[in-house]
Amino acid sequence: MPIKVPDNLPALSQLHQEGVDIIPDMLAAQQDIRPLRLLMLNLMPKKKDTEIQFARLFGSSPLQVELILMTTASYQPTNTEPAYLRRFYRQLDDVRDEYFDALIVTGAPVETMDFEDVSYWDELAEIYEWSKTHCFRRLGICWGAQALMKLAYNVPKFTMDRKLFGVYSHNLSPTSGRLLHGFTQEFPMPVSRYTMNKAEDITAAGLRVLAQSDEIGIGMVQCEATQDLFVLNHLEYDAETLGAEYERDAKEGLSTAVPANYFPHDDPSNAPVNYWRPFAYLLMANWLNDLYQTTLYDLSSLSKS
Repeated sequence: MPIKVPDNLPALSQLHQEGVDIIPDMLAAQQDIRPLRLLMLNLMPKKKDTEIQFARLFGSSPLQVELILMTTASYQPTNTEPAYLRRFYRQLDDVRDEYFDALIVTGAPVETMDFEDVSYWDELAEIYEWSKTHCFRRLGICWGAQALMKLAYNVPKFTMDRKLFGVYSHNLSPTSGRLLHGFTQEFPMPVSRYTMNKAEDITAAGLRVLAQSDEIGIGMVQCEATQDLFVLNHLEYDAETLGAEYERDAKEGLSTAVPANYFPHDDPSNAPVNYWRPFAYLLMANWLNDLYQTTLYDLSSLSKS
C-alpha cells in the first residue's frame, strides 16, 4: 500500500526512483479506509535523508500510511532552510487539536549534552505530555529513544569513553515478542552514539529489553503497558550514512575510529554494503501491523480516557 507524504516534498523524486509507492492526496481521499497517521518529529540535521529513510520503510507496508513531518518551535535548525520547514513541517501548535496513531522522535546530534541543557528540551517534554492524549503510541530512535525513556520513566543515560560507531551484532532476548518475529537470533544494527543506557535502570523502570549486544549493550526496549518502542540504534540508516559521519568527524579533527564491521576489510576505500536493511523493513512491517491491529478507529477518544 502506498505512503502519503506532503505534496511536492523534494524527497519524492528519490522515493519514486527507488520504486517506493507514493499516493497523492486526491487518490488517498477517495479510498474508504483510515490511513495510519504517523507524526514524525525529525530532529536530525539532514532532514531530507531522514525523511527518505523512514518513508522508504513505511512505504513497504501493505497498509496505507500518512507521514506528517514535525519540527520544533523553540529551536531553529541550522542545516535546513526556514522556507523548507515552513512548507513541509508542522509545529506543535499546528497539530495540537489533531490525533495520530503514533509519534516518532528521531535521533538528534545533542546526546553528549545533559537532557535539560538541550535548547528544545522543555518543548519536547510538552510534546510528550501532549502525545499522551493525542497519539496512540510512541517510537523513539537513538537519542529520541533515550529522551522518551527519560521523560516517561526517568531512565538516565551515561557518557562513554569513546563513541560507539559501526555495525554491531545484536541478540534477541527471550522476551523479544512479536515485534521481532521473523528476525534471526543474531542481527546487525548500525550504531552511532556517545552515550548508553544501563540494563539495570531499564528493567527497574519496568521496561522490557528486546535486543542487546554483547559488545555495546542494550539495543531495543519496549514498554509492555503502552507498547511504546525505543530503538537505541539506526536500522533506518542507508549504506553510506556511517561513512558520511566518519568523513565529517575526520574533517572536524575528531579522532573517531573507522566504524566497526562497516567497510569491507575495515578499509574506508571499499564501498560499504547495507546488510541490515532486511531487518529494518521487517521491524517496521511488524510495528505497523501491530499498530494497525491495536490502534483506535476514533483517535479522538484518546483525550477522553
